Amino acid sequence: MQILRETKLEGLKLARKIGRERVLEVLSEKRLIGRGGAGFSVAKKWEIALGVKAKERYVICNADEGEPGTFKDKFILKNNSETMIEGLLIAAYVLGAKRCFIYLRGEYDYLRGELEEKVREVLKESKMKVSIEIVRGAGAYICGEETAILQSMMGNRGNAMYKPPRPTVSGLWGKPTVLNNVETLTCVPQALVYEDWNPDYRLFSISGDVSHPGVYEWELGIKMSTILEVVKPKEKLKAMSFGCFGGIMPVKKNLSISQDTLCKNDCQHGAFSIIFIGERHNVVDICLSIAKFYTYESCGKCTPCREGTIRLVNLLKKIKNRDADEGDVKLLKEFAEHIQETSLCGLGQSCGNHILTSLKHFRKDYREYIK
Repeated sequence: MQILRETKLEGLKLARKIGRERVLEVLSEKRLIGRGGAGFSVAKKWEIALGVKAKERYVICNADEGEPGTFKDKFILKNNSETMIEGLLIAAYVLGAKRCFIYLRGEYDYLRGELEEKVREVLKESKMKVSIEIVRGAGAYICGEETAILQSMMGNRGNAMYKPPRPTVSGLWGKPTVLNNVETLTCVPQALVYEDWNPDYRLFSISGDVSHPGVYEWELGIKMSTILEVVKPKEKLKAMSFGCFGGIMPVKKNLSISQDTLCKNDCQHGAFSIIFIGERHNVVDICLSIAKFYTYESCGKCTPCREGTIRLVNLLKKIKNRDADEGDVKLLKEFAEHIQETSLCGLGQSCGNHILTSLKHFRKDYREYIK
């Protein structure tokens, strides 16, 4: 596994040797992009923060992995946290930051003790005068969003904020702040040290109606038929869901998994989570479960998301209870589109993805329930 290759702090030593400008050049040449879903250039993000005049900058590792069906970051925290911490220190070196933070998902608190021990070991070996503080999240899905993390860390309610300014310009306590997720920071030292490091490898979180769920590392472009051979479906598959915000589409054996191919089907790769759904399930039931999750996790700040997610749940319940007609299905689609267009942050903007993609690909499942 490429993500499990340890660098023994060779990445940090090399970074100090070649200097921050060359580090940024190498990360750009290696095409390292964020692994949290947005796919933004790591070097570019660091350059923006470095270009802001400030006496102090901060680096935050986003370990608030709350997307249903996603558990790749937990896998790294348990098996290769030292390389992630090294990536955090390289970012601190490049940005001249003296304080770093790991924002740890509340449900991952059981990993905290071992993670603190690793932090002490790596800091001692690095001999860097940098502090790394672990901040425990409160279990809110919205805090996976970068501005909500900042609000949470500053003692406020974890609500998403308007952008601009972006955190790289004005983040934690008004200072330039870089946020990268666990997998991204783990890739930083590996990209610096290993000539054969491949930017197209990704960690996949596989779950659902398969015999071998787990975390796999595959190269972008892998065929779905190859994935199915490895994970062994328990039954004939109907659909695959890419987490909550990634959407739902049919299982196509000849499909190659990449951002371009998924976008053609109106789905998104996100953090490369795939939940396989067997034929015995009705997709409307899956959509209702996801809609309930969004309703529960909405921070309530903006009206479209706060009120709209509840309306989506009520309409899906009406359909499932066989009290709906085609007019209700049309209204469901209109609501989902409107909420996406008018919500403040990614939670509201993605809460209708599973509905819109299911209406496109699985209209038959809706017809089974409507009058």
